[in-house]
Amino acid sequence: MRRNDRIGEQFQGTGVKPLVKQDETEASGSVVETINAEGSAGFVLACEHASRAIPPEYGDLGLGEEALSSHIAWDPGARAVAVELARLLDAPLVAQRVSRLVYDCNRPMEAPDAMPVRSELYMVPGNMGLTEEERAARVAQFYRPFEKALAASLDSRTTARRLPMLVTIHSFTPVYNGVHRDVEIGVLHDRDSRLADALLASLMTGAGFEVRRNEPYGPEHGVMHTLVTHALPRGLHNVMIEVRNDLIADEVQQARLARLLAEHLTLAKASVERSLGV
Repeated sequence: MRRNDRIGEQFQGTGVKPLVKQDETEASGSVVETINAEGSAGFVLACEHASRAIPPEYGDLGLGEEALSSHIAWDPGARAVAVELARLLDAPLVAQRVSRLVYDCNRPMEAPDAMPVRSELYMVPGNMGLTEEERAARVAQFYRPFEKALAASLDSRTTARRLPMLVTIHSFTPVYNGVHRDVEIGVLHDRDSRLADALLASLMTGAGFEVRRNEPYGPEHGVMHTLVTHALPRGLHNVMIEVRNDLIADEVQQARLARLLAEHLTLAKASVERSLGV
């Protein structure tokens, strides 16, 4: 793999404090966490698939440990990258603390895959035959708190003179339905591509990774719900970042990718602001 050994040098040795780790939030019982809530940067981060945890009342949804440890249950490495990115940028991070198999917070409530009956090769018995009341209960218990926390974080940073930029962090599997994916970092957007354009331009000149627009997913795959729901109505610059999960499999890789993303998001933000005369 190609690498840029110099990535993110300006973010090293900044003296900022480490952020809370996942095991330090377990006792709260909350289905959503806001990390670095007072972060003062012009970004708000979101990680909708941060956890593979399933509340006890749902058992194992009829799945084995292999399935529940795989990418169908969460985005491996995404939360760790997002937490470090929040630290480097001094940005708040809103992260879901329940598996997307229980409720996928990057899907609208009416979407079949918000509570999927099937995910890639696996059937999900615990999601079969849900009644309208059961679906509504999951929306209220898992989706609404995430939606409210993210909206609050964005709205508290929105002023007449300054709008935050929304960045969502995801990871994807190197092999999907038996097909290998060459893309390493995907920069995704819906109809507002301003921040994505700037980020792509920056990453493609200095990242040392295979970077592509709207891959391995795009708007046609229904993955833009958070951006469409929270960024577009507020007129916020926004982007969804997908990192192939074999590139963020350990702490060293996660820290490296976070530094890379912090560097290039900062450059992209500056480029967008220059274009606006800010």
